[in-house]
Amino acid sequence: MTPSITRPVDGTGRRDVLIRRATARDAKRLTRLVRNSRAYEGPYAPMVAGYRVGPDYIETHRVFAAVDSGTDRLLGFYSLVLEPAELDLMFVADDAQGLGIGRLLIAHLRGEARLAGLAGVRIVSHPPAEGFYRSVGALRTGTAAAHPPAVMWDRPELMLPVA
Repeated sequence: MTPSITRPVDGTGRRDVLIRRATARDAKRLTRLVRNSRAYEGPYAPMVAGYRVGPDYIETHRVFAAVDSGTDRLLGFYSLVLEPAELDLMFVADDAQGLGIGRLLIAHLRGEARLAGLAGVRIVSHPPAEGFYRSVGALRTGTAAAHPPAVMWDRPELMLPVA
């Protein structure tokens, strides 16, 4: 496992971000973060309305949480699936966006993927998040077709090089 990364949350050094392995006790907080994400408002809302990140999911997958090291406040998380290599979930709390949390999570994900011997990680992106993934080095490889009724829209498919 990659060592935890700590960085100032607001650039002042007052609070640091700790990236740690999520535990079953984090399940409710992760679920709330997904369901309350402003990125999934409007037409995207049905996709996360009943979504649940359960303890079983956390125990089965490589789920990492970014937390404020002083308060343990959840700032974001990601889930890496190894077979086949894919970023399954990645969310940053609405009020923590723009603070570099997503970039820290991607850096951590790259470290985990490298340790697992992966050359790249597939990302099927929420359409509004494509720009972020491209800004951290992911390359567009195609389009994942909609799968109604769960997903009603086509999504960008990208590959994030690990090296």
